[in-house]
Amino acid sequence: MRIFVTGATGFIGSRVVSNLLAGGHQVTGLVRSEEAARKLSDAGATPQRGTLEEPQSWLSGIENCDAVIHTAFDHDFSQFVANCEKDRRVIAAIGSVLKGTSRPLIITSGTAMGDDDSGQPAREDFFNPANPNPRRASELEGNIQLAAGVDVRVVRLPQVHNTERQGLLSYYTPLAQQKGMAAYIGEGENGWCAAHVDDVARLYVNVLEQGESGKRYHAVAEESISARQIAEVVAEGLGVPCVSLKAEQAEEHFGWFALFATHDLRASGEWTRQQLNWQPKGPGLMDDLRNMDYSVFTK
Repeated sequence: MRIFVTGATGFIGSRVVSNLLAGGHQVTGLVRSEEAARKLSDAGATPQRGTLEEPQSWLSGIENCDAVIHTAFDHDFSQFVANCEKDRRVIAAIGSVLKGTSRPLIITSGTAMGDDDSGQPAREDFFNPANPNPRRASELEGNIQLAAGVDVRVVRLPQVHNTERQGLLSYYTPLAQQKGMAAYIGEGENGWCAAHVDDVARLYVNVLEQGESGKRYHAVAEESISARQIAEVVAEGLGVPCVSLKAEQAEEHFGWFALFATHDLRASGEWTRQQLNWQPKGPGLMDDLRNMDYSVFTK
């Protein structure tokens, strides 16, 4: 198939492209810069220049493709609400091209969208349109496009990691270095789900090849790693104390990250594994946190 991938040279998208090419697919990838375009060409894919701010400028690249995998997202979390709204607009723009066809659109969301407030791990078959997390905008627009006849499938992400990046924890670690402590809230029992980036990339391809319209899939290899466990490993790596904070201290200490530091972000990926025969093989989050190079934060 001919697949259009947004974020084609990004942390996840570049690995999705590699998996697609290895599987015999042709790939056109959205890139922002000439350097990224050269990198994509060298990998064997076709670059399409453009930005998320102006999707109309690159929609023509989708016309001759059989499916779209949308992995691009602006990860400036200080502008999280605005960036979620931007993602909604991009999904709407892509949907306008795919409407009335059988070509799949795979969009990206977060596992928190499957949290039903029951205290149980988030699950694939649940979505609360009133979820307070701004990331709901992506799935709300996905539902609109689904109702309009677009084959929309959703990949929900946990903390996606290797030894260089760990999802939201990529922001937590330098903050811990800056503050001189690796902090958690209360007993630190709130959990975070995770998966290695290579396993996540394979799941996108599985969803493309085996997924169903309207379904949500959780890229979850580990259901729950406690915030305290994470803080302890980061503290050891940085050589700073591990400290418990009260809930009322969260906003002052963490800033925008408090939204995530105070929540339980556990999620199940059992249904996804069963449906798509997806078997995560990569290292766990704690292994990657232990093996990362902390000297980059202390220079």
